[in-house]
Amino acid sequence: MGQAISIQVPQMNVIGGWRSDPDGAPRGALVVVQEIFGVNAHMRSVTDRFAAEGFVAIAPALFDPVEPGVKLAYDPDGFAKGRELVSALGFDRTVAIVDATAQILQGEGHNVGVVGYCWGGSVAFLANTRLGLPAVSYYGARTVPLLEEPSRAAMLFHFGANDSSIPPADIATHRQKQPDAEVHVYPGGHAFNRDVDPDHYHAESAALAWSRTLTFFAEHLQ
Repeated sequence: MGQAISIQVPQMNVIGGWRSDPDGAPRGALVVVQEIFGVNAHMRSVTDRFAAEGFVAIAPALFDPVEPGVKLAYDPDGFAKGRELVSALGFDRTVAIVDATAQILQGEGHNVGVVGYCWGGSVAFLANTRLGLPAVSYYGARTVPLLEEPSRAAMLFHFGANDSSIPPADIATHRQKQPDAEVHVYPGGHAFNRDVDPDHYHAESAALAWSRTLTFFAEHLQ
């Protein structure tokens, strides 16, 4: 269903990405923001799943300006490398890439939202506050210092109750600082949606969050 694409980002080189298109008329379009492991097989699968639900979906290869073609494993080396790349890229360049990707989709006539996972969940929040796009954030552990930024569109947060990187106090801060956002907590832990990782995947949490995410975008991308 999906295919590799190139994305032109102002003031940066052309970067890669993965695009999936629905079979029928689109219900809207999504920028899918990766975890710290790059646009690997799992993120491509997530992008394809959104297309199967009727959304045009693009996952930009966010690390390409730092190191092209990154696809990391879920192991200590992958975690260390991913954190290094996140630090080198920074939020400003990341949001600029999301913006360029969203503009491609908007130029095709689509209403655009953003969905992100882990680090990408925090990026999705910034796509809301800085770009004005409806956004869904899955367990974005880096969002707390950013919560003073006012939301500019509908916002949905998913958290795992057993996520040590996002303790209950941090979830409470999200509710306090973003009172208009929809916030849900699930029995899983961090990365509960990562179905290729048995150490983190929690099927019940993933299914319910998926259903709520689709409902959210169906409402806000009309």
